[in-house]
Amino acid sequence: IYVVGEETEYLHFLGRTDHLEDSDFEGALIIAVDTANLNRLGDPRYALGERLIKIDHHIDVAPYGEVSWVDTSAPAVAQMIVEFYQTFQKKLTCPPEAALALYTGILTDTGRFKYAGVSERTFQAVATLYRIGVDAQVVHTVLDTKSEPLVRFKGYILLNYQKTENGVAYIKITEALRQEHGVSMEEASSLVNELGVFEDSPIWVLLAEYEEAIVRARIRSKGPRIDDVANQFEGGGHMRASGANVGTWDKAEDLLNALDARAKEYKAQTTA
Repeated sequence: IYVVGEETEYLHFLGRTDHLEDSDFEGALIIAVDTANLNRLGDPRYALGERLIKIDHHIDVAPYGEVSWVDTSAPAVAQMIVEFYQTFQKKLTCPPEAALALYTGILTDTGRFKYAGVSERTFQAVATLYRIGVDAQVVHTVLDTKSEPLVRFKGYILLNYQKTENGVAYIKITEALRQEHGVSMEEASSLVNELGVFEDSPIWVLLAEYEEAIVRARIRSKGPRIDDVANQFEGGGHMRASGANVGTWDKAEDLLNALDARAKEYKAQTTA
C-alpha cells in the first residue's frame, strides 16, 4: 500500500508520501479519497492503474471510477472509512497509526465538530478510534501550534479585510504580501474562517495568488448555497464550503460579484 499526492506540512507527523515509479501504478488498485473530480487528483498516473475507486463526500457533479462511494451526508471522508471499518471489523485491523490519521481527518474536516453534517455517526466513529487507542492529544498539540509570522498575519487579515455591498467578507492575498509576512500558502489559506465571525456576512472568501499568478478562492457560507457558484469558476465542493480556480484577479472580481448577488438573495429571503 502506497500513499501519493501533495504533502501538507502540518500533517508530516502522520507520515510522508511515497515516491513511486510509473511501474508501481501499472495494474494497481487506485483509491482516491476526498477528491471530487479527476483533475484534482494529486498524481495523474492514476490512469495507469487497473481499477479506480472513488471515496468522497462532496456533491457528485463529476463521477469517476469503476466503484464510486459518495456520501454527501458525511462531514468527512475519514468518518466514512471508520464506518467501513466498523462494518467489517471482524475481517479488518486498524493499527494505532491509522486511527491517528483517521481522527485527524475527522477533526480537521469538521472544523473540530462545528460544521454542518456532524451527527451521532461522527462521534460514534471517534469513539471507535478512542477504543483502538488513538492519542488525540498528539493531534491537538500539532493543530494548536502556530508560527509567530502566522499569528501576525492573522492580525493583518483582521485589519485589512473588505466587504461587498451585501456583506461578503473577503481578503486578497498576493504572492508579494505572503512573502512579506513570511508565511506559506498553506498557512495563509488556513485563515479563511477568520472572516466567518461577522453577523452581517453570510459568505466569506479568501483569495490567494499561487504560482504563475493563478488565483484560487476558498469560499465559506453560514447560510446560502455556494457550491453552484463555485462550479461556474472551475470549482465546487460542499453547499457551504467550496473552492474555485478563478485564474486571474479580474475573474476574482466576477466571483465576488456572483457571491454578492447570492448574499443579496439570501438576505431578502431571510428577512421576508
